[in-house]
Amino acid sequence: MRLATIAGATPDGTLVVVSQDGRRMLAAGPQMPNLLGAMERWDALQPHLAALARRLEAGEGEPLDPGALRAPLPRTWQWLDGSAFGTHGDLMQIAFKLPPIETDRPLMYQGISDRFYGPGDPVPFPDPADGIDFEGEFGVIVDAVPMGTTAEEAMKHIRLVVQINDWSLRTIAPVEMKTGFGWVQAKPACSMAPFAVTPEALGDAWQDGRVCLDLVIEWNGKAFGHANGAAMDFGFHELVAHAARTRDLVAGTVIGSGTVSNPNYAEVGSSCISEVRAIEMIAGGKPSTAFMGYGDTIRMEARAKDGLAPFGAIDQRVAKPATR
Repeated sequence: MRLATIAGATPDGTLVVVSQDGRRMLAAGPQMPNLLGAMERWDALQPHLAALARRLEAGEGEPLDPGALRAPLPRTWQWLDGSAFGTHGDLMQIAFKLPPIETDRPLMYQGISDRFYGPGDPVPFPDPADGIDFEGEFGVIVDAVPMGTTAEEAMKHIRLVVQINDWSLRTIAPVEMKTGFGWVQAKPACSMAPFAVTPEALGDAWQDGRVCLDLVIEWNGKAFGHANGAAMDFGFHELVAHAARTRDLVAGTVIGSGTVSNPNYAEVGSSCISEVRAIEMIAGGKPSTAFMGYGDTIRMEARAKDGLAPFGAIDQRVAKPATR
């Protein structure tokens, strides 16, 4: 089952169910006008959504306007981002000249959740000198998760899977990291690909709490990377359990994987610019690849072996902020 949000009368938009080919839709209906509300009553409402999905596959539905698509979850109560790919962590320590983090726990921080950019929204940044970078990753949306939930129990709370671009400002990041209080300025709002899908809909691409798909990234129309999400050191169920160790997680919480990264990065490329810069530092002592500038474009699309893209694509442009 694939869900999406189209522009509506409120910031939460209107929830629709989308056909597998991404061309047709049916409105979820007045009992669940948006995805956040649906997450809060998922067990009761999921059968109705599934029935709409079956009707779509039988040929019903109206045309889906790609231009109307917003983030499937335009805003929510909580966004927690992990760093579950060890290769990415190793390379970022080089990029930021940081000592290794000695821990056997997942790494995670809390970011802003009051807005997720839609898949085609231009994204404004105040100054390219801040080091504008993209970060391709996957995420999950959970229903209500009780405090103390185990990793095994957490699997049943993962209701939807999404694809995310976690924008970052790399010049600011090390300054904030040194304070020990976490990120504020270095982590603006993220973007989401248009479709949220149930784990079951991913088929063999969902294994052990991991999205086993290549995340194909193009920067300014040129191939940048196609790392696979299977290489997570911790599965999403383990990230959910980590987040819920000392608190309940409210329905609609989004948990990210962190930047998708593979040990064979020389072959598959990277999912963010900072990794490339770290690789350049290893090879030649200093980075040569610049960060993004105004007008740059980024496209991200997770692809299955048959070429299908279950989440659709993020296709965005870096923009100047609106004149005040």
